[in-house]
Amino acid sequence: MEGDAYGATIAKRRLSRILTDLRLRTGHTANHICDTLTWGRGKVGRFEANVWKRPEMSDIRDLLRVYEADEATRREVEELAIRAKPRAWWRDSYYQDVFEDSEFPGFESDASEIRTCMPLILPGLLQTEAYIRAQMEVGTRNAEWCERALRGRQRRQAILDRDENAPKLIAVITEASLRYDWGSADERRDQIQQLIKAGQRTNVEIRILRFQDGFHPGMNSLINAFTFPYPDEPPMVYLETDTSAKEVDLSEAKSYLDLFERIRATAASNAESSAFLSALIETLE
Repeated sequence: MEGDAYGATIAKRRLSRILTDLRLRTGHTANHICDTLTWGRGKVGRFEANVWKRPEMSDIRDLLRVYEADEATRREVEELAIRAKPRAWWRDSYYQDVFEDSEFPGFESDASEIRTCMPLILPGLLQTEAYIRAQMEVGTRNAEWCERALRGRQRRQAILDRDENAPKLIAVITEASLRYDWGSADERRDQIQQLIKAGQRTNVEIRILRFQDGFHPGMNSLINAFTFPYPDEPPMVYLETDTSAKEVDLSEAKSYLDLFERIRATAASNAESSAFLSALIETLE
């Protein structure tokens, strides 16, 4: 299996944005740059669309030369190209058809802060193995795919345990997602206990949307929002469904981030949520 390749996914995205900005400053089209470097047409466009696999340093330096980039930009771009090279575990053939968006686990891994709201299901980063299995049993995938997907989800969860660069997770969870009758009482208790334990971490905030609090702004929104370590790097928002996670256009991302903050403000506090979860465990005795 491949490594976690921390920082590689956002490095590629950032590299694409910087190279696009450099070309636009020259006033030339992507095809003109391809012609200048005697590259096949479309190569620069692929770089700028972030559809490359691993940036080649020789290509990067050719572009920097043509764009007459200053020394500081050269250093940043070359560092990003180096950081973007490692191959991540989710690109292994074992997970080939598990992630509909192959970049999603990378952006999740590279985020400094993750904000998630799942109205009817617990966030994948906080699910126990028993919960994952119970959820997948009602799906349409075969057992072999489900096993690979389970292993992939567990590997995603490892980002919360990193000694360095562990992201801040803000998870808004609904009471509805906690009330399903699945598995055994012990398995349901274990899942709730895992949420309580996670909420005690310094890098995890869990907020419960309780029935008693009525309707809330996120009734129909399955949001995953990622903020990155670079101050000028735009955040990303994915809307998740049963079968995929779709990236939201940058122009619409802010409205979803604002929506998330309204949802978060409606939910019980971290301390209130922990007390609610502890009380819920008692009902399963």
